[in-house]
Amino acid sequence: MTIKNTATLSALAAIGAGLCLPSLAYADFIKDSKATLAMRNFYFNNDYRDQTPSAGSKIAEWGQGFVLDYKSGFTDGTVGFGLDAQALLGLTLDSGAGRHQGSTMIPSESNGDADDSWTRAGVTGKMRFSKTEVRYGNLQPKLPILVSNDGRLLPQTFQGGMITSNEIDHLKLVAGRLEQVVGRASTNRTGMGVANSTQDSNEFWFGGGDYTVNDQLTLQYYYANLEDFYKQHFAGLVHVYPISKDSSFKTDLRYFKTDADGENDSAAGRLAGYKTGGYSNGTNGKIDNDTWSAIFTYSLGGHSFTGGYQSVSDNSNFVQLNQGGLVNDRRVSEGAGGASLYLFTDRLIGQFTRAGEQTRFAQYAYNFSEVGVPGLTASVTYLKGTGIEAVTGGDTKEWERDVAVDYVVQGGTFKGVGFGWRNGMFRTGAASDYDQDQNRLIVSYTLPLL
Repeated sequence: MTIKNTATLSALAAIGAGLCLPSLAYADFIKDSKATLAMRNFYFNNDYRDQTPSAGSKIAEWGQGFVLDYKSGFTDGTVGFGLDAQALLGLTLDSGAGRHQGSTMIPSESNGDADDSWTRAGVTGKMRFSKTEVRYGNLQPKLPILVSNDGRLLPQTFQGGMITSNEIDHLKLVAGRLEQVVGRASTNRTGMGVANSTQDSNEFWFGGGDYTVNDQLTLQYYYANLEDFYKQHFAGLVHVYPISKDSSFKTDLRYFKTDADGENDSAAGRLAGYKTGGYSNGTNGKIDNDTWSAIFTYSLGGHSFTGGYQSVSDNSNFVQLNQGGLVNDRRVSEGAGGASLYLFTDRLIGQFTRAGEQTRFAQYAYNFSEVGVPGLTASVTYLKGTGIEAVTGGDTKEWERDVAVDYVVQGGTFKGVGFGWRNGMFRTGAASDYDQDQNRLIVSYTLPLL
């Protein structure tokens, strides 16, 4: 795999074109433009403690990522036009035989070795009228039915169109269609699938909205359709009850209903690869799932106590977009794996979304600004899943414990530099997974250019 200079230069050229537009006709386009360079230094260590994958017992890699973001303003007039551009570069600082597996963090060369460097770029055209904005091109959605993954050096990006409207007071409406995706450790666009599917789709339709009833209560509904895989409904409620000046109680309720669509709804289609992985009640990968969760958080000063419960129905695993099973013409992984879910149980290692899984979880977090150390936060989380359905039967269980510590320098020469440590311990009885211990060390900084 080689650096794709053409794509990068295209994005940089788009940035330069935006900066050079005539200032008289495009005053707001230029005046409201912003550009940043985000830098992320990332060390990733994943130790397989029990059943060792054939590729090796440990992943240990270190890389440096750069994301150049340019966002223009809009041209003058009733209908305003703008242009955004993004160029991304990843560099391998340390990796080697026995410590690189697939494309967990760094893309693979054709011989399976870690790539020395990789790059990609994207351009987004945008149009605004009144309180409505239309975007087409490079997108990173953050919605209940689709969350762009940003858990490694470079973020996952999508290609498609999206409309966001705030024309009605207190109501935000979103709709769109996505066609392709580039994984966090890839330079190639692929279609979209689900976990363990070997076929893909270029049609992901979505729509929905958030209605703010008042300052305390928000209601949500979204719908998504990945053609030939699934149709998904989401309903959510978020309520924050202020108890006193420095304390509150938050309730977050989420419900997903996901059913088979097109090829996934037929035995022949599933046999061809339009299927999901894991237990599926004898249907060989048919999607049929209801998942709900209740999350409660009590905040007092710098303290935050969270507890909750999640239930996954027992006909199939919970699904959303995931390209991890896709391979190219050489039967090599596209590096498109790595997906985020709008679930509290989507943690450092596990996701707790197996068929039949009932998960109880708790988290304690503290903001040290309360004791005179602004910028320092820490949390510890524990989750336990039981009742997992498995082809072999039995009451399968799993648990995870995560620790997170973050600090952002508040002043001086290194103001804005962020340091993060993530530590996770995951133990599972599921035959399709492995016991794992994981550490991540992250140093990040965003440099404003405009």
